[in-house]
Amino acid sequence: MKKKVAILIVNWKSSDMLLRCLECIVRQKSVAPDIFVLDNGSNDPIAESYCSRFPAVQFSKSEINIGFAAGNNLLFQKTKGYEWIALVNPDAFLEPDWLSKMISAANSHPEYSFFASRLIQSANHEILDGDGDTMHLSGWAWRKGNCEPVPNDVLEPYEVFSACAAAALYQRNVFESVGGFDEDFFCYFEDVDLGFRMRLAGHRCLFVPAAVAYHVGAATTGDRHGDFAVYHGHRNMLWTYVKNMPGVLFWLLLPAHIVVNIVTIVWFSLRGQAKVILRAKWDALCGISRMWKKRSDIQGKRIASVGEIWKILDKSFFPRLSQFRWRSY
Repeated sequence: MKKKVAILIVNWKSSDMLLRCLECIVRQKSVAPDIFVLDNGSNDPIAESYCSRFPAVQFSKSEINIGFAAGNNLLFQKTKGYEWIALVNPDAFLEPDWLSKMISAANSHPEYSFFASRLIQSANHEILDGDGDTMHLSGWAWRKGNCEPVPNDVLEPYEVFSACAAAALYQRNVFESVGGFDEDFFCYFEDVDLGFRMRLAGHRCLFVPAAVAYHVGAATTGDRHGDFAVYHGHRNMLWTYVKNMPGVLFWLLLPAHIVVNIVTIVWFSLRGQAKVILRAKWDALCGISRMWKKRSDIQGKRIASVGEIWKILDKSFFPRLSQFRWRSY
């Protein structure tokens, strides 16, 4: 008999937030998940001490920081026999009914395989951190509604492109079938890439507005426009496009993707970050042959039609350049 839910948490230099995160999880109503925590090279004994307070937590550690993607993949290996896995960042604090709302939505909508929750800024509960992820036809992606007022009139679930993995639910066998996270990404944009691959494999994502988590965001990597985030985010954005944009859309939309990359180079250069943005794009180009091999495998197994992918892409003339999708790790 399958166990219901495993929650995966990759911790890196965020022990104080981890304690609060765990306290929120153990207070979940109706559903009692097992919790798997990886201390990812932060060499912080406090993290293990905090985890030992909770019987539901299985703690492990890596001596080095292997990244958000590989860290979650490592934890995933411990979840055989579970039906669902929930990914929760240490800086995401769940409402007591978050998990029950997510599982209820999953049971009510079996046509969906992964689920996004409502993320609200931890520092200001009137402002959204995001209602799932939006993918623009250019390959740019962002958290839907980021930095906008919380829309209290949006109560019913609806389909979105993908889920922000700061607080999301995935059908375990689907996560496994697409190979989990791409560990070459290390961190940033890896959940968008995962969601894209799930969609290509014929799966869909449902946004559940009743499931609320409060998210600090970029709590350990610093400014979301800092060099670390700029490098990984903008390298990985290009790789996501190369791997996943299907069929004729790859070639038709390639000019838009090139324009977006040029715009980001100019933008960050004007901000004094020319060196890091150019290194990101150079390293992305150097990795294209490796990503193209992955593309061959992904597209060879594609189930979703080009039309289905086109339908879910955002087609606005000007994508929300100010809301570039960041992995908060």
